[in-house]
Amino acid sequence: MEDHSEISIEQIRPEATWQLRRDLLYPTAMRHDMEMPEDIDGIHFGAFRDNRLAGVVSLFQDGTEFQFRKLAVAADMQHAGIGSRLVAYVINYAKENGGTRIWCNARLEATGFYLKQGFKQTGNLFTRRGIDYEIVEKPLTPASGHTE
Repeated sequence: MEDHSEISIEQIRPEATWQLRRDLLYPTAMRHDMEMPEDIDGIHFGAFRDNRLAGVVSLFQDGTEFQFRKLAVAADMQHAGIGSRLVAYVINYAKENGGTRIWCNARLEATGFYLKQGFKQTGNLFTRRGIDYEIVEKPLTPASGHTE
């Protein structure tokens, strides 16, 4: 069901991501366990619809490579394009900041979502905390006009 309500994306504090991280990604965990030590080094974005935090994602830069983590969209707002908007936003952010590659550890059941966003499977599979993942990646051309 496509919802055409206005969605805005803005930078948020790391702790603002914890509730959705827990609710969607680790429902049996405690909210305070959602803090990652590296959160301090990340940039965190929230998608808002009707003044409500509808989705979150955290982005980490290492030179010209960017990794996004903990993409989560509220259960009652899924299938409305919010996750796609967040992914497009971090891709654009990475390009604007000289990124040449963006990647994530995709849960296997979400791989199809990332392929639709232009990511490629790497075949690099692993399991962490009983969850199966594959690294997916997308090469980028930096917006600054640099060529590879």
